[in-house]
Amino acid sequence: MKIKIISFFTLACVLNIWGAVAKAQRKGFWQQKVDYNMDVNVDEKAYQYDGKMTLKYSNNSGQSLKKVYFHLYFNAFQPGSMMDYRLKNISDPDKRMVTNLGTKEKPVYQSRIGELKADQTGYQKIKTLTVNGANTTFKIDGTILEVTLPVAIQDGETARFDMEWTAQVPEQIRRTGRNSAEGVALSMAQWYPKMAQFDEFGWHLDEYTGREFIAPFGNFDVTIHLNKNYVVGASGVLQNPSDVKGYQQKAKVKAVDNKATWHYKAQNIHDFVWAADPKFVVDSASSKNGIRVYTVFLPTDKEVISNWKTAIGLSTEFFDFCSAKFGKYPWPTYTIIQGGDGGMEYGTATLITGGRNLKSLVGVIFHESAHSWYQQLFGINETVDEWFDEGFTSYVEELAMQHIFEKRGAIASNPQIAAYRGYYKLALSGKEEPMSLLADYYNTNYGYSNEAYNKGAVLAEQLGYIIGQENLEKTFLKFYDIWKFKHPTPNDFKRVAEDVSGINLKWYFNLFINTTRQIDYAIEKVTDTEILLANKSNFAMPLDVLVEYTDGSKELFYIPLREMRGEKPEEHFDIYKGVKRTVLEDWFWTKPDYTIHVSKTPKTVTIDPSLRLADVESANNSFSK
Repeated sequence: MKIKIISFFTLACVLNIWGAVAKAQRKGFWQQKVDYNMDVNVDEKAYQYDGKMTLKYSNNSGQSLKKVYFHLYFNAFQPGSMMDYRLKNISDPDKRMVTNLGTKEKPVYQSRIGELKADQTGYQKIKTLTVNGANTTFKIDGTILEVTLPVAIQDGETARFDMEWTAQVPEQIRRTGRNSAEGVALSMAQWYPKMAQFDEFGWHLDEYTGREFIAPFGNFDVTIHLNKNYVVGASGVLQNPSDVKGYQQKAKVKAVDNKATWHYKAQNIHDFVWAADPKFVVDSASSKNGIRVYTVFLPTDKEVISNWKTAIGLSTEFFDFCSAKFGKYPWPTYTIIQGGDGGMEYGTATLITGGRNLKSLVGVIFHESAHSWYQQLFGINETVDEWFDEGFTSYVEELAMQHIFEKRGAIASNPQIAAYRGYYKLALSGKEEPMSLLADYYNTNYGYSNEAYNKGAVLAEQLGYIIGQENLEKTFLKFYDIWKFKHPTPNDFKRVAEDVSGINLKWYFNLFINTTRQIDYAIEKVTDTEILLANKSNFAMPLDVLVEYTDGSKELFYIPLREMRGEKPEEHFDIYKGVKRTVLEDWFWTKPDYTIHVSKTPKTVTIDPSLRLADVESANNSFSK
């Protein structure tokens, strides 16, 4: 090996150039853009519709595209589909999607999709498809439509796709479908051929097996022709409320061939949902910040009506709270629609089951509404980073629940405590897998749900423990300012948190996301002059240690982790009022023990008094004389 001597000046120039290139790569961020104009004519008796679409697709990728892809999600609801086989082979299938032919103790599950008859299945069939007026060659594999273009779309060009298709709405099995368990006639989610996401990581062509989504941002102009007796709830803003049923008391329904026309527009979203039923009623209320919240639901009894009335008022509070904490809600409306089979977020709207008690109804509304930030507003790729979507949404939901209900005396605990308990149960179950797994590939639904929802929420709350609560709140707002409408990754969030706090976080995001390592600290020994701590795991963390002395005084010892290359600022929780804070020498991950020297006799010692450290064995975190 030959060694060349490079001058310091030359090396500095090289490093400066490299740094400039790295910055340019971030400044060179790009994303594709779509504009949908769709017109659909619905046969509500046959559960079928004909659709026409004009799609403008802007290529900003820096490369030419010879092919594009669409998702045809309805095709998953056919016997023999990937989703059908997934249900047949996963050990704990979603109970809504299977029939138990055995007993509760010894279940034998049968896929509901596998039993669908031809007139119960879902499908989307392409009749014609042109680009810039020229015919295309296309093929369909399951839920993916592959389109070979006659002429490549060059960088900077906008291509026009014209499509006609026909579709059949499947039996309600998962998220979308006809005749839900609560009696909603049409729950129309993933109902149109959706342009696939193409970004710096390539095309995202995940076959639909029942989990998550990703799509480019764009504008939607949607016209729905449907039986005049139906009421529709949808994404976006209704353009003609005086022409249709449900939105104005003195509306004169305009109908042609017994069908009314519903016209909606939505800006800068990446999914459009609608639902329809002749028994739907509509209510609305505005938040103090001017966000108009609509509810569209079945008024089955007085309790249901009362619950939805209460929920809409709380929802307006929710949007104002979240706008202050996580960035301004950018759209004029949000619509909460009864439909589907649980709860699922879409652009400026959600489908939820509505026959719930008040607590459950408000909880699901808050969760799905929180997705307006962590999924809809940011466009997170939830097929890849499901925890970034579901976990951060769960974090937002619980924070809002505490804020809104605590003042009414209903909640008085750490809002994320349920997420920690769920994570601990998972970690000790032997079913934990790394959160870096693609959403579809978890071995169990149990593992997926606890990783995505609970461990993801713990990651956010514990980040506040590492960088300080005030820095975490600043991180959320700065992340919004930089990354709204841009499909950020977890690394983008990490970099914002590092910039705000001045703390290196590579170790934390790597270990908590990419491994199943667990945190376990312990108080090994306490004497009149020393406190011996031990790291019993292979996951190192900074520590807060609260000591109460025999004379009644208290002292909070803060031990930074060397890998942080910084310290969190003093935090101002009630439990720390009047407590002296002492910052100690850092602890590094290769050293298993650490000694705190004290000048007075300890009476009690507590690791993590704020209960934000995800320590799987908390029994050894306290000492009492």
